[in-house]
Amino acid sequence: MSTSADRHAMSAALRQAEKGRGRTAPNPAVGCVILGADGAMVAEGYHERVGEPHAEAIALMSAGAAAIGSTVYVTLEPCSHWGRTPPCADALVRAGVRRVVAAIADPDPRVSGAGFRRLRDARIEVVVGIGAAAARRMNEGYLKVKRTGLPFVVLKMAMTLDGKIATQTGDSRWVTSLESRAYVHRLRDASDAVMVGIGTVLADNPALTVRLDTDQQVPGRTPRNPLRIILDSRARLRLDARVLTEPGHCILITSEAADRDALAGLVSAGAEPIIVSAQDGKPDLAHALRCLADRGIHSILCEGGAEVAASLLTCGLVDRLLVFIAPKVIGGRSAPGPVGGEGLARMQDALQCHRLKVHRFGTDLALETEPVEERATIFNNH
Repeated sequence: MSTSADRHAMSAALRQAEKGRGRTAPNPAVGCVILGADGAMVAEGYHERVGEPHAEAIALMSAGAAAIGSTVYVTLEPCSHWGRTPPCADALVRAGVRRVVAAIADPDPRVSGAGFRRLRDARIEVVVGIGAAAARRMNEGYLKVKRTGLPFVVLKMAMTLDGKIATQTGDSRWVTSLESRAYVHRLRDASDAVMVGIGTVLADNPALTVRLDTDQQVPGRTPRNPLRIILDSRARLRLDARVLTEPGHCILITSEAADRDALAGLVSAGAEPIIVSAQDGKPDLAHALRCLADRGIHSILCEGGAEVAASLLTCGLVDRLLVFIAPKVIGGRSAPGPVGGEGLARMQDALQCHRLKVHRFGTDLALETEPVEERATIFNNH
């Protein structure tokens, strides 16, 4: 049975895990807090990056002898296998802890309940489920890759009240408020990668970096630039594009149709190519996402234009939509909307979404929602 102390300590462990979010792939972001036998906090820690000690190991090292008889709060099941680091379940047993409270189980088949069994075999009390919803959200990319082999994709869109993402001349700076844009930068900071199509790069030349003032940053975490993914089947990316010249790494999703000389030049400029199959001249997005997951990219923030949005939605590859709506009206028959493609013929075939949340950023509203999976199949068939 959980207590208010359990919930409070797990919240602290989740705050620790947040410090590593977007930095640990292909490992999950994990936080750990240790309360001594008297109930006082004696140590805390988080997993910083792959190859570094896990959260439990860091907290146990800090606690020392105070770990004897303690309660350990961890946001994910302790590992039970040797990888780049020793198994955390064994370390907890050796430390003499009395109780382990974990938010969720680890779906990795090398763990998947084995960590809990190791603890229970050593007569350590195990409680699972406190803070589960927050822990699942914290590692939604890791959990999805383990379940499906595909990364978790958030499709971000920004539009005016009348549903436009730019004027009829293509001017799109800026649709949303400073507060909305700061939130997007925090999302970039917490994602493994940010993805756009070549059309957006050619039109806007974005840097896709993280730019946050000190008061906008997550406490205890220095902002860093995510990987930049450019969908460019024909290697049209310019050598002076900011996604190549700004700090950070750029991945080019391209195809066999790409010009060999152009691709070689982009590789020399620092782009990492991933060649996938193409459909109608566009990269096969499902193939591309599987390749990215294999490379250890678990969470992707897509800031692409209308055609990339349509392609991802049509293929059923979007896990969450984040739609910013600014209190502006542009008008214009030729002014573009947020989703392109051919569109549907019947309203009854529209992609349905659920779990709607509404946020406020400055003057803007942001709608956060998720596609209903069974309806996504219907959308894909039209």
